[in-house]
Amino acid sequence: MKVNNLFNLEDKVAVVTGGTGYLGMHICEALSEAGALVYITGKTKKRCIESAKSLERKTGIRVKGIEMNVSSSLSIKNCFKQIVKEVKKIDILVNNAFYSHGSSLHRISEKDWMSGIDGTINGVFRCTKAIIPIMEKNKFGSIINISSMYGMVSPDPSIYGSSGHNNPPNYGAGKAAIIQFTRYTACHLAKKGIRVNSVSPGPFPKPDVTDMRFISNLKKKTPMGRLGQPHEIKGVIVFLASQSSSFVTGTNISVDGGWTAW
Repeated sequence: MKVNNLFNLEDKVAVVTGGTGYLGMHICEALSEAGALVYITGKTKKRCIESAKSLERKTGIRVKGIEMNVSSSLSIKNCFKQIVKEVKKIDILVNNAFYSHGSSLHRISEKDWMSGIDGTINGVFRCTKAIIPIMEKNKFGSIINISSMYGMVSPDPSIYGSSGHNNPPNYGAGKAAIIQFTRYTACHLAKKGIRVNSVSPGPFPKPDVTDMRFISNLKKKTPMGRLGQPHEIKGVIVFLASQSSSFVTGTNISVDGGWTAW
């Protein structure tokens, strides 16, 4: 197979959880630009449909929006069932959705702790469990779990100061669990033709983060001396989703400007 064809996703169906979010939309865009039929999922049906229409206009490739709540196994199963009914299969699943409540280690409540764990590893678990029978049937699948640099290393408290963007303890714990779950599922699903990998983004602050001191601290901490741009997540997603990574499973790829290499 020629290199140009290795990254082609024209015959593939992809589902992205949390697809309307900041990085989520760029993940959807990457898969769509590579030729896949992308289903953008999220808790708000209207927002998913509007995002799908917007992306479809941009890429010229059909995109669908559908409701899915990753905190509900029933919602996930119903969503996957509807997609399979429409297009017969799901080839690619990107577990990107995330939700959390939390504060400092000394103040976080047990309820908020559990919310963050549910919004990271538990959501990935529910979606993965629901997709396995679908991918097993086709003897093919690529699952991409979105973790974080804070699933690999601890936040440096000095970066955050009084910015209000401090990273809660349940976030990193849940993201670290995603990396281990990726390894586990990769080893148990490999012979079924299903590959499982994770991506750990580094400093990709949203545009609404305007604390310049905090932004400056992030840049100084990053070996490349700058922040990540959302389009810089696109290449690794297409790589892991496509045949260009056909012998890659159980790995975690950092997209962090060298943050975790210190």
